[in-house]
Amino acid sequence: MFKTISQALKVKEIRGKMIFTLLMLVVFRIGSNIPVPGINREYLAQMFSGDNMGLFELFNLFSGGAFNNFTIFALSITPYITASIIVQLLTIAFPYFERLAKEGMEGRKKMAQITRYMTIVLALIQGLGLTVGLFKQTIVDQSWFTFIVITLILTAGTAFLMWLGEQINEYGIGNGISLLIFGGIVARIPSGIASVWNKYQEGTMSIITLLLFVIFAILVIVGIIEIQQGTRRIPVQYAKRVVGKKMYGGQSTHIPLKVNQAGVIPIIFALSILQFPLTIMYFFPNTPFYEFCEKYLSPGGSPGVWVYAVLNVLLIIFFNYFYTAVTFNPVEVAQNMKANGGFIPGIRPGRPTVDYLSKVMSRISIVGAIFLAVIATLPTIISQYTGLNVHFGGTSLLIAVGVALDTMRQLENQMVMRNYQGFLK
Repeated sequence: MFKTISQALKVKEIRGKMIFTLLMLVVFRIGSNIPVPGINREYLAQMFSGDNMGLFELFNLFSGGAFNNFTIFALSITPYITASIIVQLLTIAFPYFERLAKEGMEGRKKMAQITRYMTIVLALIQGLGLTVGLFKQTIVDQSWFTFIVITLILTAGTAFLMWLGEQINEYGIGNGISLLIFGGIVARIPSGIASVWNKYQEGTMSIITLLLFVIFAILVIVGIIEIQQGTRRIPVQYAKRVVGKKMYGGQSTHIPLKVNQAGVIPIIFALSILQFPLTIMYFFPNTPFYEFCEKYLSPGGSPGVWVYAVLNVLLIIFFNYFYTAVTFNPVEVAQNMKANGGFIPGIRPGRPTVDYLSKVMSRISIVGAIFLAVIATLPTIISQYTGLNVHFGGTSLLIAVGVALDTMRQLENQMVMRNYQGFLK
């Protein structure tokens, strides 16, 4: 990795893209610290003084702390992520979106435009909900004009981040939206280390617990790298065919099926469902509903930690299979192979190929699902028995390592493309 970065810095064009990406991330971090006007900061600090804030902590993870501080980037790019997932699901339910997905570049442009409009609508709804709901008591001037202004500021912040991500895609290195999430996660690492160190100095955490935590973090990072890079290669043979006076085909290749095809999406879906009742209970304190959620559904409850862990595992496995089925279509892969004269050795083209690909994908998906479940569940159990607030530690590491690997892969591709261009010249 360091060798690749050092070589890339020697190339003027790639060095410019890397500097541009870093500057965009700096702009993102500056905006994450600009507070929304007219807010009572002391009351806001009291709202998020607890360790377990339910779904709010997930929002805070994606915003890099901007949500808790109610800054102009408090919504982060979560509306864009939601809109992207909705558009992907619509390609299955509606023929119009399915047709757009198959139209190539023009179809992708239209889908990107629909995603942008949907992002603005979702940002307006979420911004209004936060302003007149959760953060209402922190607003000094309780007038509708103030509510509308704050809602527009939050929506504009999300639109700006969406534009920032697109600028990184066009002029920088890596996926812009993913890098913004990565920047928010990395920005919280120093405060997390300081919190752990303070607990150690105060005597609330022993040196053994600290060492076990460090070893656990290293093992998780190594495991994430192995699973993220892991693929099952399905061999494909292309038959020779004569077109005019030229012969095509005859070569062997493979289809790489990723072990973790769904990425971090199953964890996000599962956390959203599990954290929803824990979020609602904060609006109904001192009620039987609050006591029930605190005891049986909260990761800090007595039997609740195990109920939470079991439900988390089951939901992650379910959403892993669901999202893999959405993103990987064995029928389409089999049809493309057949149309180009390709076949899997020992497997007949057509329906047998579809069944074989579905069978292989189902088997490797269970490995990815179990891996995601372990990554997402272990931090909850560790938090219960060590007192460390790492409920979202596994998710943070998974996102950060995955984005880092993807960015390095794109950087290497840029280097390879440049070498090919130099060879052709």
